[in-house]
Amino acid sequence: MHDSFLKVIGRMLAVVPQSTAAKNVPATDAMTPREIWLVLIGLMSGMFLSSLDQTVVGTAMRTISDDLNGLSLQAWVTTAYLITSTVITPIAGKLSDICGRRPIYMASILIFLIGSILSGFAWSMPTLAVFRAIQGIGGGGLMSLAFTIIADMVAPRERAKYQGFFIAVFGSSSVLGPLVGGFFAGANQILWIDGWRWVFLVNIPIGAIALYMVWRFLHVPQIKHNVKIDWIGVVTVILAVVPLLLVAEQGREWGWLSWNSIMMYTLGILGIVGFIVAEARMGDAALIPLSLFKSTTFTQITVLGILVGFAMFGAMMTIPLFLQLVVGSTPTESGIQMLPMVLGIMMATAIGGRVISKTGRYKALPVFGTGLLVVAFVWLVQINKDSDLWFLMIGMLIVGSGLGLMMQTLTIASQNAVEPRQVGVATAGATFFRQIGGTLGTAVLFSVLFGKIPEALKDIFSRSDTQAQIGAALNDPAIINDPANAGIIEMFTNSSSNPESLADSLSGNTSFLNGAADVLKAPFVEGFALSAQSVYFVALVISIIAFVLSWFVKAEPLRDKSGHQEAAEAAAAAH
Repeated sequence: MHDSFLKVIGRMLAVVPQSTAAKNVPATDAMTPREIWLVLIGLMSGMFLSSLDQTVVGTAMRTISDDLNGLSLQAWVTTAYLITSTVITPIAGKLSDICGRRPIYMASILIFLIGSILSGFAWSMPTLAVFRAIQGIGGGGLMSLAFTIIADMVAPRERAKYQGFFIAVFGSSSVLGPLVGGFFAGANQILWIDGWRWVFLVNIPIGAIALYMVWRFLHVPQIKHNVKIDWIGVVTVILAVVPLLLVAEQGREWGWLSWNSIMMYTLGILGIVGFIVAEARMGDAALIPLSLFKSTTFTQITVLGILVGFAMFGAMMTIPLFLQLVVGSTPTESGIQMLPMVLGIMMATAIGGRVISKTGRYKALPVFGTGLLVVAFVWLVQINKDSDLWFLMIGMLIVGSGLGLMMQTLTIASQNAVEPRQVGVATAGATFFRQIGGTLGTAVLFSVLFGKIPEALKDIFSRSDTQAQIGAALNDPAIINDPANAGIIEMFTNSSSNPESLADSLSGNTSFLNGAADVLKAPFVEGFALSAQSVYFVALVISIIAFVLSWFVKAEPLRDKSGHQEAAEAAAAAH
């Protein structure tokens, strides 16, 4: 039954059949640089599609939620995408091992485009959340399978040179995203369609290019694996991950010890236990085979990936907030001001790729990468409300440099640590755990951030100088009669300067700070800056742990043949 099911999927998705030679003859020749580049363009288009979408939507979300009358529901739009993209990662990896990379990657593009079209015509926030969940199914496959396909085509030692371009795509989309999102969000209509809807519809031409390039040029011969789909693993990983991601995203609003949160913890723990039991019974056919963790290197790299994901996502989520709330930048400006981090990632990735290619070694890169993260967070923990923009940019450059040395190195190390036939599940597994680390990092660091704000505001408003300045401002006719100050004055009146109420205002909607007099918003700016120090201190502790672990990583020699070459040779030897 499983075999026939997979054959149907393969026939449906493999739009143009590969040649008979590609199907039946295990070619062991390495692909030419031209062939690699043609495939690479398609893969980069798919990755650009996914990574650009996330930054564009984040910039335009305020406009979208206002138009759909669902400001309080906007978190669910993000959460829906996060959950499905995370859950699908190991599933897509396993399916690609069974059905082949090409059909599953093409299916991911198609699903992403369907979700984009539906999202572009959403009529409410709940429907947008559902359609974004569909997008997430495609996006999760795009992000993980691209690195797996490169592993099939290129030997580990040469792989870093090509994977560096993926990191460059990720970085460039981070810069372009706010610009594109700001443009569409600010446009009333384009071709008689609301401007914000083009945030999703713009994916159509990009996706069409990616789909054509993959369909036309991705013809890596497939080595058949006689295994079945681990349906129990699929169900249990959903039961394990979805509740934990929900509580990670919504726990601050629900309360970490509320009944909703406790129920999610319980379901998540039961799901984890069920998943481990199911995977142990399935052996090598498991969704994430437990045999992967017999490799000391893979286990160490996975733990390191979780820690780096924690610090990486935490930094990338909180620094834009600091730029907007403390520096006073617009969302579009904050995206441009993140350029030093992007440049750091791109330069360090290029350097790391050359080191790996020339020496065949990667042991030092995680050490230097985590070391730079430690230096970066030591730097950032010193920021305050008076810090100059250049000071923050130096910190971002160092963070980016550390991440650039780590991101591709961890992927290559995890792929190199397993057998060629397990590259798909190993890559998906490493990506999956890094995303889990990122989700935990975002949840924990945001909880630290907004948990510290009431305490910081209480201290600030208890100071005599603050009370005198606010009191004088509220008695100044010029300030009172300025329409730009109406929101913050109303907030002061409603909260009676209660720190908890003021903190709730800052975490829920910061629009009352826009255009307000400096003297009125100064306490909030200072409170946020002080709370951000606590965030970067936690990230510093995590980075130190990662730095210590990186010294003990068992670096195995990089293989000199591509995944397909090794798999083809093994298949030929078996016959």
